[in-house]
Amino acid sequence: MSEYQYYEFQAIDRPLTKDELEQMRALSSRATISATYFANEYHYGNFRGDERKLMEQMYDAHLYFANWGSRRLMLRLPSTLLPARSAEPYCVEDALTCWTRKGHLLLDFSYEAEDGGEWDFETSFTLASFTTLRTELAAGDLRPLYLAWLSALTRWELEEDVDEDEYTSTVEPPVPVGLAQLTGPQQALADFLHVDPHLLTAAAHASGAAPSQAIDKDALAAWIRALPQREKDALLLDAALGAAPQPGPALLTRHRAATRGTAEPSTTTRRRSAAELLDAAHEVRSEHTRQQKQADAQARRAKQLARESHLDRLAENAEQAWQDITNLIGQKQPGPYDAAVTLLKDLREVHDRADTPEAFARRLHDLREQHRGKPSLMRRFTDAGLTAR
Repeated sequence: MSEYQYYEFQAIDRPLTKDELEQMRALSSRATISATYFANEYHYGNFRGDERKLMEQMYDAHLYFANWGSRRLMLRLPSTLLPARSAEPYCVEDALTCWTRKGHLLLDFSYEAEDGGEWDFETSFTLASFTTLRTELAAGDLRPLYLAWLSALTRWELEEDVDEDEYTSTVEPPVPVGLAQLTGPQQALADFLHVDPHLLTAAAHASGAAPSQAIDKDALAAWIRALPQREKDALLLDAALGAAPQPGPALLTRHRAATRGTAEPSTTTRRRSAAELLDAAHEVRSEHTRQQKQADAQARRAKQLARESHLDRLAENAEQAWQDITNLIGQKQPGPYDAAVTLLKDLREVHDRADTPEAFARRLHDLREQHRGKPSLMRRFTDAGLTAR
């Protein structure tokens, strides 16, 4: 069985130095490497670097996945934009861990397939689908962290050795608003971490609507004018020198917080236990199944009614249909032959409904006799079961 692993890193806040580039080239001779990017595929062997250390020292985002189901996404952002205390309530073993290093918060999202799971040869990802999550987190949107916690709960439900008391005693972290309206990168993360969509729907019942992320330029300009002059001078100097991180995201985060325009979790909503969420997800799943069965039944009924209407019209114009079949066969081409066979099958059903199968059999016999010198047509008749009775 073929093995496949994919590694990708991106440096977003600053490019790698010359020495750092040489360090990365020493780890892989076949990778695509630039001052802001590293990507490589492995069909045998493993990446020789330490992803955790590389993230702590150089990169701001990392993606890994393998065709046996292992997945990992790591993000790094300044702890001034997202302090560890905000992320820690969402951390859960084997789904999300966080730590700080040299003024940065590092987030490690992971997913491990259950033993015996099928290898995934089709699924592929790129880091570009997830890097915007850094900006969302920096703006106070903690939905990506809550999705990681839901991913862990999704896996717990599949495990057989989890104590029932643990489900009751485990309480969800603060619920961010906007769970019912995920952004594109957040939905990609939910898919990446295999979050049960029914569990996500159940969790969203306690989540308010996401606030608009549109920036009111007049309000922002007024807020910036009110900042102390010394602080504004320092921010302009950082922007001019290309300091990492750029001051823009931090300013927007502060502005949104000041105007209560963030997607921060509610502190007043009662937090549910894991057992309550799983029960709610079961109800959502059952209702979805019921609605799907109802929709399927309605679709089958509509299809049957359309079929019956078609056969009714065909019965009213049966002689014209026989003439159409003759004309189609006369074209001596594969497409018209197929259309003639389809029309014959419909006519057979019309005669069966009218309890006149013998009449159809006579017309079919005459047709076969008339065209028995056309082997391609005869083969189509035989394959469609249009033989003499």
